[in-house]
Amino acid sequence: MIDRTGGLRAARFFLVLAVLASAARAWAQAEQPEASSGFAPRPAVAGKGFMVVTANVYATDAAAEILQLGGNALDAAIAAQWVLNLVEPQSSGIGGGGFMLHWDARRRRVSAWDGRETAPRAANADFARHADGTLASFSEVLATGKAVGVPGLVAMLEAAHRSHGKLKWERLFRPAIRLAENGFAISPRLHVLLRDDLLLRRDAAARALYFQKDGEAKPVGEILRNPEFAATLRSVATGGAAALHGGELAGRIATVTGQRGGTLTAADMRDYGPQQREAVCGPYRRWRICGMPPPSSGGIGVLQLMGLLERTGEPPGDPATADGAHLFAEAGKLTYADRARYLADPDFVSVPQRALLAPEYLDRRARLMDSRRSMGIAAPGELPQRHSQADDDAPELPATTHVSIVDRAGNAVALTSSIESAFGSRIQVGGFLLNNQLTDFAFAAERDGKLVANRLEPGKRPLSSMAPTLVFDAGGRLHAVLGSPGGGRIINYVARTLVALLDGWWEPAAAVSLPHVGNRNGETEIERGRVPEELALELERRGHRVKRTDMTSGLHLIVRVGDGWVGAADPRREGVARGD
Repeated sequence: MIDRTGGLRAARFFLVLAVLASAARAWAQAEQPEASSGFAPRPAVAGKGFMVVTANVYATDAAAEILQLGGNALDAAIAAQWVLNLVEPQSSGIGGGGFMLHWDARRRRVSAWDGRETAPRAANADFARHADGTLASFSEVLATGKAVGVPGLVAMLEAAHRSHGKLKWERLFRPAIRLAENGFAISPRLHVLLRDDLLLRRDAAARALYFQKDGEAKPVGEILRNPEFAATLRSVATGGAAALHGGELAGRIATVTGQRGGTLTAADMRDYGPQQREAVCGPYRRWRICGMPPPSSGGIGVLQLMGLLERTGEPPGDPATADGAHLFAEAGKLTYADRARYLADPDFVSVPQRALLAPEYLDRRARLMDSRRSMGIAAPGELPQRHSQADDDAPELPATTHVSIVDRAGNAVALTSSIESAFGSRIQVGGFLLNNQLTDFAFAAERDGKLVANRLEPGKRPLSSMAPTLVFDAGGRLHAVLGSPGGGRIINYVARTLVALLDGWWEPAAAVSLPHVGNRNGETEIERGRVPEELALELERRGHRVKRTDMTSGLHLIVRVGDGWVGAADPRREGVARGD
């Protein structure tokens, strides 16, 4: 536990660090790049100045380089993001989008930045239908131009840099350009994902970059160079987002997506605009939690789930117990039922954000939870008729990344970015992959005569579960920065980590390593091989339909401890924390 009483807390903290360091050595010896079972927490990292946690050591080093040069948290996050595009091409990049929370320590202000992709103007709600009117499957749409939305990550980061950046924009590209030109060692995780993906090989540019002549994935440790991506980065470094959204590169993106059945045009690229929105914040016990508003469901979802748990009347405790897991799953059902019914792009749909987080509404919803018995499938909460819609069932796959950073001045960034599926649409242009985010829209625009809130409309942004999160203490001081990849499970991953951290007082490294249990208003999912069988059987006795499955989160957490920071990376992926 984190003891908040000065010297005793510090003694326990460093004792836990020693234990975690020993466990991490055992993890490294096991050489499990994407272990979903049998792993131990990696050692937490402590620092008095800055703290960085990203999904890859190269990206963490890039962020630290910028911070050591005098850059701030936003500068460092931007530099890390370009490197992640290079070394984690399956997860995010300039061909995709993202959501970001920025904490300005001097002004004491949270800013929410929306760089979510948009649907092309020529796209329509029948984008996933065959000529005979039948719905296509997800796999039929995935690796086609129909799945590609207008990317927004570069434009969002550029706009945020104008507001919050310190170093020159061009300087933030140098680590990624250097690495793209000189090469980086292919990681075990990237190799496995390349090996197992059957679609990426079909793109000639991607095949030449990532595969050997016989079609096999390039091996672990081989030095991979991407000079075409270096050239793209140079153009964006000097020309800004306009280098991506206008001119020759935008034309190439429009041409290749059109050749593969898409409707995205150079005009769509040119007209994209990021948005700065108001963060969604709410109380949880003695804390204040802030997240992203729609079109992300992450902020509302995390606050709803946490608010429901608080209203059970149960005291703060260990989420790994049967009682804790049961109540967490029940709260998840209610949260995801509301998500499917009410949440979508607020520029196109009236989203009842205040109503969904109103104390009296959460009180009513919490009364549906039985501490001993599963409720089965939850119905959405009843709201005024103007919000009457059909439920969304769009899949959201877990290929995403997250960056958590705090700088020496106390400014912070929580940035979650994605190209949706692993390797996105499997369409490569300019050395990077394009997203398949349009598959995050509902494939059917209406059900039972009612429109789905998250239906595709021209210019609309698809619903997401990305949940970059900031936590503040009762005095308004920043306490924690976190987020995770994980597709539709992200809300559960982030909320469960918060419960472990804020209620159970788990150490950061243990909190991000906690075996996963969650429910998205269906089966109660438990992490295969990591949740004790006794707990699974107890959930079944309480009426849960239990599904054992891999749940590969990638949580990156920074927590204030005394006058410094502690960073922890999820051992399920290749994340690295570094502080100074």
